[in-house]
Amino acid sequence: QVQLVESGGGLVQPGGSLRLSCAASGSILSINAMGWYRQAPGKQRELVATITSGLRTNYADSVKGRFTISRDNAKNTVYLQMNSLKPEDTDVYYCRLRGGSRGEYDYWGQGTQVTVSS
Repeated sequence: QVQLVESGGGLVQPGGSLRLSCAASGSILSINAMGWYRQAPGKQRELVATITSGLRTNYADSVKGRFTISRDNAKNTVYLQMNSLKPEDTDVYYCRLRGGSRGEYDYWGQGTQVTVSS
């Protein structure tokens, strides 16, 4: 079993920054990609950013130029640096790990609250 431990969420003023971390532990044989998703009340969960084992990245249009995803393979940790935060970034952010030779592994963190408000 794989556990994803998220940290770094909290309250920040518009224009501020936060850095989310997600550390994976457990029986990790291979990781194809890790990423961040977010979900606001009454809305569908949406992709924020992903990063593959080959360091390919993908971002939602709404966060391009403001958010940066990165990973530390030695620590099995993925980060999301969030700059120039806007009130509309307020969401619960979820870490996701996808892996396995057949893509059979799909794990989610429990979510961390990000609130952008003055």
